[in-house]
Amino acid sequence: MLADKELKAFVPTVKPGEAKSFYKDILGLQLLSEDNYALEFYARGTLLRVTFVQDLKPHPFTVLGWNVGDILSVIKSLNEKGIVCERYAFLEQDDLGVWTSPGGSKVAWFKDPDGNVLSLTE
Repeated sequence: MLADKELKAFVPTVKPGEAKSFYKDILGLQLLSEDNYALEFYARGTLLRVTFVQDLKPHPFTVLGWNVGDILSVIKSLNEKGIVCERYAFLEQDDLGVWTSPGGSKVAWFKDPDGNVLSLTE
């Protein structure tokens, strides 16, 4: 029923100005629209709606993630823009914050201005 429809992802923000700068200028997503309720970005075939909310308690788990070809170069680019990867005591991570899963995938996590957890997977 929905398999052939475009997916739209949602992430909340209580900091619209910071979120706009983060997703547009730091992550490089194309801003499609902006109104009093949300920002909408284009993310390679997926629409991302950053919705304005009154209160927010960020979840401790990943809410958005990207598959990348070279996780180390993406992390270094984020680091140059002041974004660092999260550290988790229960995982073995390298100096840049990358965890290698049992299946061999490399994963790292970082946060947006609201504290929403985002991930990279190679």
